[in-house]
Amino acid sequence: MFSKAMFALPLAALALSAAAPHRPATPAAAQPSILAPAAIAAVPANHLFIQLSNGKTVEIVMRPDLAPHGVERIQTLVRRGFYNGLKFHRVIPGFMAQSGDPKGNGSGGSDLPDVKAEFTDVPFLRGMFGAARADSQDSANSQFFIMLGRTQSLDDNYTVLGRVVAGMDAVDAIAPGEPPENPTTILRAWLGDMQPPPIVAPAPVAAPAPPIPGSPVTSPPLPPPGG
Repeated sequence: MFSKAMFALPLAALALSAAAPHRPATPAAAQPSILAPAAIAAVPANHLFIQLSNGKTVEIVMRPDLAPHGVERIQTLVRRGFYNGLKFHRVIPGFMAQSGDPKGNGSGGSDLPDVKAEFTDVPFLRGMFGAARADSQDSANSQFFIMLGRTQSLDDNYTVLGRVVAGMDAVDAIAPGEPPENPTTILRAWLGDMQPPPIVAPAPVAAPAPPIPGSPVTSPPLPPPGG
């Protein structure tokens, strides 16, 4: 014979459940997208064009919504003509291509103060445009790199400045090496709200200067195996 008590417990539990206040689930924080918002992409000054000595041109959409200070630095230096004639001094196939150093050996920068880190959750996928730095997280200045492949070890450790949206074949064609024997040069760089400046002819290739003892080398580290 079944006892009435066996049916009382589920009914009591149901009553408690009905009495409990409804608490809506907390929505997960939205993750930034690798795609620039339409409002960002619509601003001509956020489009960076880099014409290379390999005969190709790269277009990058920069992300002031992710890194306002880092993007402002790139825009300032481009308007100065700072990058025209500089070389890609460190290019590692499958990893990244780095430029933006007037010394050409990874230890130089501009005369402007360093920029503080602006790390985000945006991953360093192929084609991402990032700010190079020394060991200090707040040491980015003028140097940048373009990813040639996915490198997870850079995530949350380097500032994402934007992404290549056209001309990735130009990036793939940048001469490899640390430094390259015949480095690829930035003939000219300009923003979407500028007239392209005159082309700067590549300087004759000279032997790379040795790093200054004790000077920082503003480069992203080599990825760990499988990184």
